[in-house]
Amino acid sequence: MKPTLRQLEYLVAIADTGRFSEAAERLNVAQPSLSTQVADAEAQLGATLFERSRSGAYPTPIGEQVIRRARYILRQMEDLKEIAAHGETGLFGRVRLGVLPTIGPYLLPRCTKPMHSRFPDLRLSINDAATDRLASMLEQGLLDAAVSTIEDHPGCTGVTLFSEKLWIAVEPEDPLASTTAPVSLQELKERGFLTLGLGHRLTKLVQELAYRAGGYVASDYEGTSLDAIRHMAALGAGIAVLPDLYVQCEARRDDSLVFRQIDDPRAGRDISLVWRRQSPIREGLELLAEIMQDAAKRVL
Repeated sequence: MKPTLRQLEYLVAIADTGRFSEAAERLNVAQPSLSTQVADAEAQLGATLFERSRSGAYPTPIGEQVIRRARYILRQMEDLKEIAAHGETGLFGRVRLGVLPTIGPYLLPRCTKPMHSRFPDLRLSINDAATDRLASMLEQGLLDAAVSTIEDHPGCTGVTLFSEKLWIAVEPEDPLASTTAPVSLQELKERGFLTLGLGHRLTKLVQELAYRAGGYVASDYEGTSLDAIRHMAALGAGIAVLPDLYVQCEARRDDSLVFRQIDDPRAGRDISLVWRRQSPIREGLELLAEIMQDAAKRVL
């Protein structure tokens, strides 16, 4: 006998939740049944996979190894289902798309109509999250693809959608607001930069930019969104660093700020549609990428 796929699902759910009871609730099974199945899997493998205690269930060292492989096997089974569901090149049914929160609200609405026209039976399930979270979800098979920065997804492949520069936004009374011409790094020396919290590629870019400019990232404020950063800049809390797509779609309508593009070749990022190398819907995702590329061109 070998562990069944259902038993592997139980093992992964326990590892994710840290409790047998929560795993059973997630999978909609009775806890005694789940416990029996896990014990059976342990017997078949000849190893204890979880350390049980009143505070929860924790994978043993061998359990960590088994669970990592269980995730891979389950992901392969999902891919097998997708091959049957989507065919060679078509996209239909539910496709799980992750997207950076600094991109999704400004790109995806411009893709809706052409997506529906080209893939009438496609139902996108959107999950917006920071770069680190998207990378984890894509690796675990919780997403089929992600609109993200491809360098943050090792082992994946994809198509570049567009490249965007970074801009600063400052209040009109700021000395930097005297012109709308591109701003050099030298002009940003000793200035404080506003950015998002940790886990975002944009934050890493801003930190690097601040270091090279001789400035600093404000430690007393981390924005939860680009809008929040923009509003803080309008209040004089620092210099907001904003990506091109957001500036063109949203921010430039704000007359309480002056916007200047940063004149530096490294002040920018490439945005891609990223997927696992073995994805069975690769050809369909490439077609989806074409729609996103066209939408971005209309804005940028």
